[in-house]
Amino acid sequence: MKNTIYLDNAATTEIDESILKNPLMKQTYANASSQHSLGKIAKEEIEKARMKIAKFINAEPEEIIFTSGGTESNNLAIKGLASANPDKNHIITSKIEHPSVIEVCKFLESQGYKIDYINVNEHGILNPEEIRNKITEKTLLVTIMHVNNEIGTIQPIEEIGKTCKEKNVYFHSDCVQSFEKEKIDVKKMNLDLISVSGHKINAPKGIGFLYIKKHTKINPIFHGGGQERNLRSGTENTQGIISLSEALNIKREIEKVRKSRDYLINELLKIKGTRLNGSKEQRIHNNINISFYGIEGESLMLMLNKQGIEVSTGSACSSNKLEESHVLKAIDTPELYLHGSIRITLDTRKPLTKTQEEFIIKQIKQNYEKLQKISPFKFKG
Repeated sequence: MKNTIYLDNAATTEIDESILKNPLMKQTYANASSQHSLGKIAKEEIEKARMKIAKFINAEPEEIIFTSGGTESNNLAIKGLASANPDKNHIITSKIEHPSVIEVCKFLESQGYKIDYINVNEHGILNPEEIRNKITEKTLLVTIMHVNNEIGTIQPIEEIGKTCKEKNVYFHSDCVQSFEKEKIDVKKMNLDLISVSGHKINAPKGIGFLYIKKHTKINPIFHGGGQERNLRSGTENTQGIISLSEALNIKREIEKVRKSRDYLINELLKIKGTRLNGSKEQRIHNNINISFYGIEGESLMLMLNKQGIEVSTGSACSSNKLEESHVLKAIDTPELYLHGSIRITLDTRKPLTKTQEEFIIKQIKQNYEKLQKISPFKFKG
């Protein structure tokens, strides 16, 4: 594993050494609801973390609700609002959302809700005017992700936020892929709720948060001991919460990673039979999603894996489903490119070396050419 080049950081990230070595990981084992000294120490560390995270997004500490991660946060946001606002039964989302938003919307649709799934253009960007035109007096919520987990496109959420504020509609954004990579100011962007997951930013799995703006009418989806302002019962994941807070201190090499991303994209697109999925400009700095004509992306992924290059074929959350990517379909990816995509997502802390870049390009090119030779669909462009 020493020489492995890990390029699947949108799926999950390596836990940073600063978090693994943090002495608080051992010192805060007590239950934060306990009234003895160790319990109070754990509680104090949770509240310090809450304050730090709130400040990072320009929120108030009491607006941060700790959860197990992005999926739970998305479920709490959407189901919690629906439960607390029964007079509104219309939700607007997009066709390229994460499954933890799409599947919740489908569930509510089965319960009688009207769901509008907004189209995106061929670059994976939606038109905010379409959202404005869909809002009615029955609209409860607009839920649009900030950055897409497959193709890395960045949505105009500030503009959407303005519309939602004008129309007095709740606005939720899945910010799992953008948190700590793109600037998020919940006040400036008029965000009512955002979902975040720690394991995308070098903290452990099993921790995240939901920002909920003050005075939002929302009900819990878990019931129990009443932790997290009665909105998320369950013993607090103290070490996870501290880790999520500590991840804000990690140095990110954004511009160096962006330069590496652009170099890889430009070189890979020189290979005959390739296309970039998603906008080249409105794209998160560490995401590359490339399709290869006439092959199976999974075959290319497995061949690269043998060379020590770890990539994915799309979202890890749906990789066990043998289905076409709903995101690639939404951007009208041609049929003979649809199954041949790989996703490369770079470590925001450690830019690739020139040697690594050249090795990645060489192996992708050689292995794609091998697959093209045995493919019944030869590229003739």
